[in-house]
Amino acid sequence: MSQQAFSKRNGLLYGLLGLPLAFVALPLYVILPNHYAREFGVPLATLGAILLGARLFDALIDPLLGRLTDCLFARSVRAILTLGAMAALLLALGFALLFFPPAAVAGTPKSLVIWASVMLVLTYAAYSALSVAHQSWGAMLGGNETQRSRIVAWREGLGLIGVVLASVTPVALGLPATTAIFFVALTLGWLAWTRAVRPTSRPSAVHVPPVALGLPFKNPHFRRLLTVFMLNGIASAVPATLVLFFIQDRLQAPASMEPMFLGSYFLSAALSIPAWLALVKRIGLAASWLCGMLLAITVFAWATQVGAGQTGAFLAICALSGVALGTDLALPGALLTGVIQANGDSGRAEGAYFGWWNFATKLNLALAAGLALPVLALFDYAPGVRDPQALNALLIAYCVLPCVLKLAAALGLYFFILKPTHALKGTTA
Repeated sequence: MSQQAFSKRNGLLYGLLGLPLAFVALPLYVILPNHYAREFGVPLATLGAILLGARLFDALIDPLLGRLTDCLFARSVRAILTLGAMAALLLALGFALLFFPPAAVAGTPKSLVIWASVMLVLTYAAYSALSVAHQSWGAMLGGNETQRSRIVAWREGLGLIGVVLASVTPVALGLPATTAIFFVALTLGWLAWTRAVRPTSRPSAVHVPPVALGLPFKNPHFRRLLTVFMLNGIASAVPATLVLFFIQDRLQAPASMEPMFLGSYFLSAALSIPAWLALVKRIGLAASWLCGMLLAITVFAWATQVGAGQTGAFLAICALSGVALGTDLALPGALLTGVIQANGDSGRAEGAYFGWWNFATKLNLALAAGLALPVLALFDYAPGVRDPQALNALLIAYCVLPCVLKLAAALGLYFFILKPTHALKGTTA
């Protein structure tokens, strides 16, 4: 792909769909558990079971969606865009029905649990189909490390704008207005995608049979990268699930400050991406990602010292952890594209790789909600509880556990990816 093919205009056209996808992700993964617990009184243990089941199902279908994506890419770009349109429609429908259940359903706890489970499965499946297709499209554009990171940065950077909007609009405008904004953004994102630069398919792509689901795991570099990605992803998913509980009960901050905390986190991530891309040019993708992990560990260690009323300190923590998040968003996907290229799978197996990649992402979120929430319930924590033992359990889950997991991910990144790469360069120098 030429530099002109990835001009700012085409970066915007391709990446704009990332805005509504990220916009909808924040309510689904962060706001939904808190909303159902406080608005409808669903117990945390029940919420954890619902989210675990729905996210596990969602994770399991991602490899199948990846295979479908590869088949459709082999057929035509139009087939992929048609899949995207259908998935976008189902995503919008599922989101609205999830946050606005019928009165008859909302008034019956058992019916509400069933309704939430079904709507979550529908919404997650549509979200996954659209995400895998969009990510595979970007990976097929190819390029060197710098260009690959720019492609991902456009998608994730615009996604962060969507997240910032999603962190503000539910409180400032309410959920109905948030839903309307999401519908408009999703429509514009899909229309822009249809006009974005298109991947160059191989002349023989139509005659190549779909790759096996397990093909990516034959690649040792993919297995190592996926291990690091999962450890790092769980470390990020746990605090994302618990952040509103931490703000409301540990920090005891007023509800009016929640958009400020979330907004500073995601806005800092968006603003940090150009700086991280500049660092990539100097030290490479893996080393830059390692710097982001070490920054996150430092910041969450500081968060263990924050108590009730220390909103200024926590605002700084949100901003700095947002800077660290910039690497998680912009760099791992670019590393994955490099792995696909190095293994000779470009143009035929992006869907398979990103299917398993998204499987890992969803599994991280499932484990975070399915394990963290019930464990907190075991320590008698519930929304609004200020018992010291319960708050200490919340502190350990929100701050200490992510630090341990991030450290494991950093060590894996260094020993599995960064050190072998440097050794290889040394032998070929």
